[in-house]
Amino acid sequence: MTRRTLVTGLGVLAPTGLGVEEYWAATLAGRGAIGPVTRFDASGYPARLAGEISGFDAAEHLPSRLLPQTDRMTRLSLVAADWAFADAGVVPAELPDYDVGVITASHSGGFEFGQNELRALWSQGGQYVSAYQSFAWFYAVNSGQISIRGGLRGPSSVVVSDQAGGLDAVAQARRQIRKGTRMVVSGAVDASLCPWGWVAQLTSGRLNTGDDPERAYLPFDDRAAGHVPGEGGALLVLENADDARERGAAHVYGEIAGYASTMDPRPGSDRGPGLQRAVELAVADADLTPDDIDVVFADAAAVPELDRTEAEALTKVFGVRGVPVTAPKTTTGRLYSGAAPLDLAAALLSLRDGVIPPTTGSVLSPAYDIDLVTGAPRPAAPRAALVLARGHGGFNSAMVVRAAEPSTSVRKA
Repeated sequence: MTRRTLVTGLGVLAPTGLGVEEYWAATLAGRGAIGPVTRFDASGYPARLAGEISGFDAAEHLPSRLLPQTDRMTRLSLVAADWAFADAGVVPAELPDYDVGVITASHSGGFEFGQNELRALWSQGGQYVSAYQSFAWFYAVNSGQISIRGGLRGPSSVVVSDQAGGLDAVAQARRQIRKGTRMVVSGAVDASLCPWGWVAQLTSGRLNTGDDPERAYLPFDDRAAGHVPGEGGALLVLENADDARERGAAHVYGEIAGYASTMDPRPGSDRGPGLQRAVELAVADADLTPDDIDVVFADAAAVPELDRTEAEALTKVFGVRGVPVTAPKTTTGRLYSGAAPLDLAAALLSLRDGVIPPTTGSVLSPAYDIDLVTGAPRPAAPRAALVLARGHGGFNSAMVVRAAEPSTSVRKA
């Protein structure tokens, strides 16, 4: 059996679009969705901007019985999973129960659900707290609800490593496929735009506190002053190449070719950050060299110190302006665990369509020797892309995706 892990389905829900092609069209056009928070009154908080999903009505996509027992992030995740399976041409109920697993990442769990139930507890009493509070807030709830809805009894789990978690979950899915699991739906969708989640995010000290959406999230720019939170993400259907071929998969977006993760040393240590090492290991895991990487989808923290660390790592591995770098998340905000899977989707679409999306709004600082794609999409013929993600606390993850073989049919819009 081949060890290759292919991506055969994508389910995307982002502030800039619901569905793969709507999101991708907005990304190439550089259309941003960052604006004032509307999901709660943020006027009294230091940060007041977010990337919110609009036009999503869970009742249009899910059975009514699921609505009172799920947080917004779980509803988004369930729909993303449905769309990913549909895109892959798979009906989960028609597959053997133990052949399909679910591995997701979570940054904060169902914060909005938990906040609402805690409010009921202190204002009305314990008898007004939903029984679903016992699991609706939990980090693993998305994996659990997706597996229950689809009858999926294969290896399932959740990874919690902040922004890096989305890549870590996909890597864990690849491990399970290499062990013999036929299919895994993996990635992450996050949504914690509520007062409880907002306060937690503010503690990082990394949120932009301005009120101009056009200047709110500017990685690698001299004006960088923090990031903007957002909601959404992507789920991917992953399969062993032989199994995908056997079932006659309609199309293949690409291959999860390499992965690595590292941890930064404790503060005050004389050792440097671990991002460069993660990049080198991921490229080596894909049996590639730095010259083989055609585009990097950056973590893009928009915090000067972190931007400098990332730019230096890329320069040391690829050389001065040695590879195009982009950060399309400037249009959506940082979606926490959902950000990197959405970047994976963008990277696969970039390979599919021969184009690199722009980093909207940023003007590259002369302090960084990287080739940042800005202004407009850049025509290219990429065959391999590197996606980076860093989580608060020192998590670094890197993943290489490779284009599908020319003989593989890939559906386009």
